[in-house]
Amino acid sequence: MLYQAYQLQSDLASPLRLMAQQLAASMWFQKTEKSALRSIAAASDVISRMRLTHTRPPYAIADVDELPILKLPFGTLLHFRKTGPAPETRPRVLLVAPLSGHFATLLRETARTLLQDHDVFITDWHNARDVALRHGAFSLDDYIDYMMQFIAAIGPDTHVIAVCQPCVAALAATALMAEDMHPAQPRSLTLMAGPVDCRVNPTEVNRLAISKPIEWFAQNLVSHVPLPHAGFGRRVYPGFLQLTAFMSMNPERHKASFRQMYEHLMEGRREEAKVIQDFYEEYLAVNDLPAEFYLETVEKVFQTYDLAKGELMYRGRPVRPAAIRRTALMTVEGERDDICAVGQTVAAQDLCSNVRPYLKTHHIQTGVGHYGVFSGRKWNQQIYPRVREHIHASAG
Repeated sequence: MLYQAYQLQSDLASPLRLMAQQLAASMWFQKTEKSALRSIAAASDVISRMRLTHTRPPYAIADVDELPILKLPFGTLLHFRKTGPAPETRPRVLLVAPLSGHFATLLRETARTLLQDHDVFITDWHNARDVALRHGAFSLDDYIDYMMQFIAAIGPDTHVIAVCQPCVAALAATALMAEDMHPAQPRSLTLMAGPVDCRVNPTEVNRLAISKPIEWFAQNLVSHVPLPHAGFGRRVYPGFLQLTAFMSMNPERHKASFRQMYEHLMEGRREEAKVIQDFYEEYLAVNDLPAEFYLETVEKVFQTYDLAKGELMYRGRPVRPAAIRRTALMTVEGERDDICAVGQTVAAQDLCSNVRPYLKTHHIQTGVGHYGVFSGRKWNQQIYPRVREHIHASAG
């Protein structure tokens, strides 16, 4: 009944939000002096944005065409091809986005930066509530399958960059392809702020995951998609629950942001207000997770640490990171990461024991939290140059 209750509340609030949106759009308050009318318009604009959306926002990356290379029920391999004359050959990079409550557009800035020097592809995950039941379940094994299919579709000499949650699946896919001597096994693998071994330096997120048995998560956090959505009847972990959990970690910060948005609009500082508006347009776009994938991730990654302990199985087959020999490995962590703490990602270096030392790189970025690892000034100025160097050094 959880999802049904949310849908009912959303439907009931929709007229109010629509009215606020129309009211804000009809008042040219940015061109008037401070007044009660301007205050109403600013408040209406803020209210109209305090809502969740369930559709992927546009990537809106300038000078690129978005071409679907391989479209599967739960995700599309999307190619950001630069417009105009064919560019010179550049290293091909698969950017693996998290499937954790937001859309892959969360990595828009990461992709935009990579496009400076690379041919970029991204895992564009679909909203599970829009995937019909006839397409079946989607488990952690299926996620790994998608990874291997996407890498194979791009072809040999692909460089893989996984951000946060998919680091485990990316490492597993690389290990399986290496063990099979697959011709498209990645040339390099970069793992950024990912939970490879959550036993190390546990965070509040890690403690929450082990505070309840997996049965509790299944009973209390999984719901069925209601009508009128295409995925009616599918069991999902609703994105609005994940977002609620994220926002509850820093509620005062979000309140302050909406207050700032209102004040900027009142003072006619539209550009400053737009920065906040753009952030929340992305942040409040939620993506439901297939229940099977969510529960297996919680259990195997955050509770029983299967990969770190050498116990992760893929369709009855053990995953052996030690099988990786030819793929260059880089791990990146943020000093202030309170979601995936320092030590959890670099654990991959020990698991990949047969990768030669000169093919291994680790970087800890001072002064950044989780999102600062893949977005913001320090990503662009300090982390990205090291990632680029790692990719280009292994490309030859």
